[in-house]
Amino acid sequence: MPVSAASIARFAAVLADRSRVEVCLALLDGRAWTAAELARHVGIARSTASEHLTALVKAGLLVERRQGRARYLQLAGPEAAAAIEALGAAVGERVQPTSLRTARADAALAEARTCYDHLAGRQGVAVHDALLAGGLLSDRGGLAVTARGRRWFVEVCGVPDEPPNSRRPLVRECLDWTERRSHLGGFLGAALLRHALTVGWVTTVAAHPRALRVTTAGEELLAACSGGAASAGQPDQVGHGQPGE
Repeated sequence: MPVSAASIARFAAVLADRSRVEVCLALLDGRAWTAAELARHVGIARSTASEHLTALVKAGLLVERRQGRARYLQLAGPEAAAAIEALGAAVGERVQPTSLRTARADAALAEARTCYDHLAGRQGVAVHDALLAGGLLSDRGGLAVTARGRRWFVEVCGVPDEPPNSRRPLVRECLDWTERRSHLGGFLGAALLRHALTVGWVTTVAAHPRALRVTTAGEELLAACSGGAASAGQPDQVGHGQPGE
């Protein structure tokens, strides 16, 4: 179904307020935040935050959960996270850090971070490129996981042979807002990050909820991805994705 200009304009208007954008950026860590936490983070009154959160929920960017008297907010899903990341990449404006602490936090985010539930930043792009170089992904005719890649994800990351039925594609290109190149999203991108955190390839950084640190053992990830090209021949494409998650 074609999208109307009016619907795009209404959606853009929701993000025309800086406080609402700040809320969305905070929620890119994939967690659910309370309305009070988001109000403190943005630096606005609870009543003002409530109005902004209601508008973001109505626009489909956030989902609301209630537990007791607490109101929890979370990004509506990977598509919402990708929209925010893509806008960041399109804007292309870098804010100059105002302190050494801010500069270090910015550097950590640019190196490796979560994009909702998958790996982003320089390391995320490197993994995406290594999977392509290793023949585990193919970008001929759209991003797709190859037959050899499916075996790699099953054997190395413990992904089930038959992923659960979902509208989410197996693999999807997500435009990285700091690198301006693609990192891996989709079902397998999320599975890869979960496995990397479980086995200690990456760890979280206490100073920032989205920042990740690639460990020494994490270098095995790129080696394992690139090593997927051991077998010869053109692999079959078995799972296509869509650009711009």
